[in-house]
Amino acid sequence: MKIIVCVKQVPDTNEIKIDPLTGTLMRDGVPSILNPDDANALEAALRIKDEHPDTEVDVLSMGPEQACYALRECLAMGADNAYLLSSRAFGGADTCSTSTTLAYGVRKIGDFDFIFTGRQAIDGDTAQVGPQLAQRLGLPIATYVQNIREIREKTVIVERQLEDGYEILEVNRPCVLTAVKELNEPRYMTVIGIENAYRKEIPVWNEIDIGIDPQDCGLNASPTKVFRSFTPPPKGKGEMLTGTVNEMAQSLVTKLMEKHIL
Repeated sequence: MKIIVCVKQVPDTNEIKIDPLTGTLMRDGVPSILNPDDANALEAALRIKDEHPDTEVDVLSMGPEQACYALRECLAMGADNAYLLSSRAFGGADTCSTSTTLAYGVRKIGDFDFIFTGRQAIDGDTAQVGPQLAQRLGLPIATYVQNIREIREKTVIVERQLEDGYEILEVNRPCVLTAVKELNEPRYMTVIGIENAYRKEIPVWNEIDIGIDPQDCGLNASPTKVFRSFTPPPKGKGEMLTGTVNEMAQSLVTKLMEKHIL
């Protein structure tokens, strides 16, 4: 069995700040991490490998060469191979263009049984790349997978998370599955894994290597553009009411009436 896991290196959103003058993300000094949902996707693939030792787990990412750090983290967790799509031609890609480029990378890697991705990336929260990748490759997909019940010869049975429960789906193989955090708890890297990860070569492919036209990737093929990014204005200081329950209730009603809310 062969599984491809698509991952992304993202800025740590706990450390992100926005320049108030330009409205753009301030990336200097902001650490980059493996996208959390992608870690769940990788763990799902590794658990299948634990049960089926003949399984090969390959990890694929698109980004600058610094994304190799995230890929080596995946190798240290137990992935077998890692590949990076990196080129100036890929820069400025939206989800549509990103999924197209990833599809070419998947085809470059070759035959597979499953593609795992995270539900969404924390720097965009679009949850679009997984479904778009499935569409580009002409594959069935199950999104928001919270449990993998059974892997059969030609299908897989999964639980798909809903707002008020879940639904059970049987999906033909090969297919794309997008993982939510409830699916599992990602394992830690091991010391031996880290050592081996930094000994392994990570192929870096550009547009020529994967056979994609520069007009079909990156900013050139992105139908959407970011107009601006901004932080909401700070809220005013809250007011605490004191006194008995009746006194606080009366004070609240009075203030709401003064503001013509009641």
